[in-house]
Amino acid sequence: MTNSTATPELDVALEQHRTELTGYCYRMLGSSFEAEDAVQDTLVRAWRSYDTFEGRSSLRSWLYRIATNVCLDMLSAGNKRARPMDLTEASPLARAALTPRPDHTWLEPMPDARVLPTVEDPAEATVAKESVRLAFMAALQQLPPKQRAVLILREVLAWRASEVAELLGTTVASVNSALQRARATLAERERDQGADAAVSDPLDDEQRKLLERYVAAFEGYDMTALTALLHEDAVMTMPPFDLWLTGPADITGFMTTMGAPCAGSRLLPVEVNGLPGFAQYKPDPDKGGFAPWAVQVLEISDGRITGFHCFLDTQRWFPLFGLPLHLEGEADELEESR
Repeated sequence: MTNSTATPELDVALEQHRTELTGYCYRMLGSSFEAEDAVQDTLVRAWRSYDTFEGRSSLRSWLYRIATNVCLDMLSAGNKRARPMDLTEASPLARAALTPRPDHTWLEPMPDARVLPTVEDPAEATVAKESVRLAFMAALQQLPPKQRAVLILREVLAWRASEVAELLGTTVASVNSALQRARATLAERERDQGADAAVSDPLDDEQRKLLERYVAAFEGYDMTALTALLHEDAVMTMPPFDLWLTGPADITGFMTTMGAPCAGSRLLPVEVNGLPGFAQYKPDPDKGGFAPWAVQVLEISDGRITGFHCFLDTQRWFPLFGLPLHLEGEADELEESR
């Protein structure tokens, strides 16, 4: 089907909304790849049906209406993306086992650049970053889809209740009721699991120094130094495995036993989920140099690392982040990659 009014100008106008729509769909779906599929579907639908766009709302509002319907359709199967600690109890090191679960189980990481459009208002930028952090994203997945949409539109994107009601084809009273229920669910979850990591935007001097010390400790595989950086309740996760560990002793104990092949790794900084992160490359005994191993996402609070999340499906994540699938072993070449 061809749209007689489609023009290069329309293509440009639609494309300008891609990043913010990807952020919206990512918050709705919890999956980086599903979010990008949803946005592509949204833009194709908009292009094909532009003849029916009557201009009673802005192009942006119309696109959000289409994106919301696409996401609600995708969520109709009821799948909730999760983190390992949402599914099982923590495993003591003595019983640690690497049991994978299917890809659709997991909340997925996302590069900041794909979901956080450039904005001039620092407060708006901070809210946007906070709303893609792993803990908040995991909490969103616990909400029914329409409550999820209402909360994101009202709290993150600052839409008026009347605008959300029009988008969803419902009443302002219904929107306010859904928002109240969503807020109550998130507040209960925060009481049960604790507040999200407190990361400054941009990072303050203390946090930057903490990350420098972390890189030195990890690349040197210095467990004493790493222990000093971990909060006593720090959590380590490794999707697609459902294992998660808590506390410096079990985390460093795992790293020196089952995780021992990571000794000698190299870390490259990445911006992921509004948090500091690193692409981890471990020594490649077959080809030499370094092979991709994980995208690490770090949560920080009160001068310590509280969350250490390693996403291991490198064939998916490293291309998504624009990262090379091999690093040479020479120090000077590594520095050039940084």
